[in-house]
Amino acid sequence: MGRLRAVTAGESGGASGSVVRRILLGSQLRRLRESRGITREAAGYSIRASESKISRMELGRVSFKARDIEDLLTLYGVGDETERGALLGLAREANVTGWWHSFGDVLPGWFPTYIGLEGAASLIRVYEVQFVHGLLQTEAYAQAVVTRGMPEASPAEIDRRVALRLERQKVLVSERAPQFHAVLDEAALRRPYGDRSVMRGQLRHLIEISEHPGVTLQVMPFSFGGHAGESGAFTMLSFPESDLSDIVYLEQLTSALYLDKREEVAQYQRVMERLQKDSPDPAESRDLLRGLLQLS
Repeated sequence: MGRLRAVTAGESGGASGSVVRRILLGSQLRRLRESRGITREAAGYSIRASESKISRMELGRVSFKARDIEDLLTLYGVGDETERGALLGLAREANVTGWWHSFGDVLPGWFPTYIGLEGAASLIRVYEVQFVHGLLQTEAYAQAVVTRGMPEASPAEIDRRVALRLERQKVLVSERAPQFHAVLDEAALRRPYGDRSVMRGQLRHLIEISEHPGVTLQVMPFSFGGHAGESGAFTMLSFPESDLSDIVYLEQLTSALYLDKREEVAQYQRVMERLQKDSPDPAESRDLLRGLLQLS
């Protein structure tokens, strides 16, 4: 079994990379445990914790204590000081607090992990049908979306949620900006959020940002008819770290799913490729956006 390569802050984008580090470390701990034929229950007992705690650690969903990692590595027979040092260093880096923690009052429990992964990805591919994707929304449009989705929220809470969304958008213009490829169903562009000026501003923003070198924007028009995106919106995240597989993110009303099994990811990969192939190219999609702007 190959050793886990330590990931530097430059490679994984600082605090955003801490989520990636947790997942990488958890995955390595799981492989070590399974290779030794040790159950989660036995591993939990060795660190005075439950089987479910080991499961959460291996999924990268909790922070790591150095003592726990040391005890697990001893249990798994990892005696090489270089390997132990690399894994313990990874554990320290995995506990870095991300910028989004200051928005903890308005973050659903499943979303911090996604923000960290989004910030560490080298390629983000999305399909949206209900509304314009969050990374492409104007402030006024985001305000309308959040207000519509949370009619009982206070103005202060709505402002905080919009601020979080705008902060996320900085990933597209950061030093380590990922390649971003979005396919927007025409329904997302015709469904009004806010008044006429809000929608016109959003369409103008999409035309402008579609010219950005790191952004590829396509529109799936009504005229195409039925298409490959029949299962609804999804996001695919790819990472520069070879140890980390592509992840499909599916957001639901009260939770989210993160799919990383090869066969499941491959199905979404095929759907995304079909959507990209069947949609007009970026230049033609800009013409569609200009046409919608004239009609609005």
